[in-house]
Amino acid sequence: MNRYAVHSAEGEFEPGSDGLVLRNLLGITSAQEMDEVELGLLAQLYEEVLVTHLPDHVLTVADIKTWHRRWLGHVYTWAGQERSVNMGKGGFAFAASGQIPRLLATFEQDCLSRWTPCDGLSLEALVEAIAVSHVELILIHPFREGNGRLARLLADVMAVQAGREPLDYTAWETHKAQYIAAIHQGVSMDWEPMKHWVRVAMGLADNGLTPPA
Repeated sequence: MNRYAVHSAEGEFEPGSDGLVLRNLLGITSAQEMDEVELGLLAQLYEEVLVTHLPDHVLTVADIKTWHRRWLGHVYTWAGQERSVNMGKGGFAFAASGQIPRLLATFEQDCLSRWTPCDGLSLEALVEAIAVSHVELILIHPFREGNGRLARLLADVMAVQAGREPLDYTAWETHKAQYIAAIHQGVSMDWEPMKHWVRVAMGLADNGLTPPA
């Protein structure tokens, strides 16, 4: 399993997991078993957030933390809490842990307060809102685990708020290198690559590497 590199004190991983599974409340040492547990709990969270109690208000960072805690609160002691360790993947460093509170406050002001609820947005504004919010949340990487999946849940909530279907992320997985590159382009505030992948996920463009002519 491909885990993020975590630089912190000893005891970060579950004993007996060969450094593949984060320390957890269930004593799980198998990465495959943990994947299955997290996936099942994520499905329950989706049902709760997208179907049973779709939020129709201005979203906040507190909402995202609540989603994370509801999802993983029975698995990790730190679910819903901002990470206190620095993290990176493939040589790319996410935001330093000490900067997370400030960055989340800016994210709430510049993204969540600006665009949500999304029911009054034009289609192009919705694409931009989802793309920018997704990239910014991934770059901040506020939690020790589950950031990408929470960022996708946020994108789906925004789409459903606007009266559209949840996104289809198949092309993001098929063209994962290009998707990751689009995330990295957000460091320089170039949102166009991610806007393309959002259009693809919304069924507004084909699944090639460039927008259709």
